[in-house]
Amino acid sequence: MRDRGRVLVARLDDAGDVLLAGPAVRAVRAGAREVVFLAGPNGRAAAELLPGVDRVIVWRAPWIDHTPPPVTAEGVRELVAQAGGIDEAVLLTSFHQSALPLALLLRLAGVKRITAISNDYPGSLLDVRHVVDESVDVPEAERMLAVARAAGFELPEGDDGKLAVQRPLPDIAKFTGQWVGVGGVADKGAYVVVHPGTSAPARTWPAERHRQAVRELVEDGHQVVVTGTERDLTAYVASDVAVDLGGVTTFAELAAVIERAGVLVAGNTGPAHLAAAVGTPVVSLFAPVVPAVRWAPYGVPVVLLGDQEAPCRGSRARTCPVAGHPCLSQVTSEQVVKAVRELTQ
Repeated sequence: MRDRGRVLVARLDDAGDVLLAGPAVRAVRAGAREVVFLAGPNGRAAAELLPGVDRVIVWRAPWIDHTPPPVTAEGVRELVAQAGGIDEAVLLTSFHQSALPLALLLRLAGVKRITAISNDYPGSLLDVRHVVDESVDVPEAERMLAVARAAGFELPEGDDGKLAVQRPLPDIAKFTGQWVGVGGVADKGAYVVVHPGTSAPARTWPAERHRQAVRELVEDGHQVVVTGTERDLTAYVASDVAVDLGGVTTFAELAAVIERAGVLVAGNTGPAHLAAAVGTPVVSLFAPVVPAVRWAPYGVPVVLLGDQEAPCRGSRARTCPVAGHPCLSQVTSEQVVKAVRELTQ
């Protein structure tokens, strides 16, 4: 494939979304001299882990961020300055996001060729307008890879198109030293990771259910590690029976901890996609506010728990719109333990 110069790949939302862009990034890197990844603040650490990314720039998009900043001339100038010297751009968006505001700003930065999905008329903002039928659910990783292909980029021969992270990952002996195996690292499957937090309340399994599941996993013979950024939550869930790593790992260290696990138990959140990127099976506590076909962990064994036909289905709600949160509150700790057994046999 010929050298296409310096190519910007953009995905401006959360860490899990960025990880799902990995196959598209590798396709672009196979044909580009350099790949610059444009991420939002919540996606930066994930972007820095993606194979094929040479440089990460960060900008908070007012039309995507969950707590959007005001649109200001200074903010626009900041992005235009950071995007200087870019030859081409591939803009990756979710089905409910528009690529056109970013395309406009990149035109101001002098980017000559831009590819993105747009079901709205883009005028001169796009050179390659990729139109998709949004009523058909496809895995998000494949949807984004299709945009890269529309731009003329293909995965290199031998690339399986799965999620991946850069290697080597950090040494995590200080966290998992009690399970040291061959080579001074924990053996694969030495423990189960439980990650109770999510970025949206509508996607969260109750904390007391997580705590009970941890106790029952320990009673079932598993070592358990609890991860997350909310230290009060992880301490409560770990109780006195599990290792609490709440708030002590970097994103790359979290990847390494999850890589050595036999299973991750998590909701629809970034670490579930991180597990897919390091090849760890997932018990997915999945609220149907978004479609599982699009957003379940990609390319690894998964047991999906949660009522996918609940009234909140397809609502995209961040706070549960149904009293009692029935899609996840009906999932029991016994079901989680059974799912972990299934994935570790």
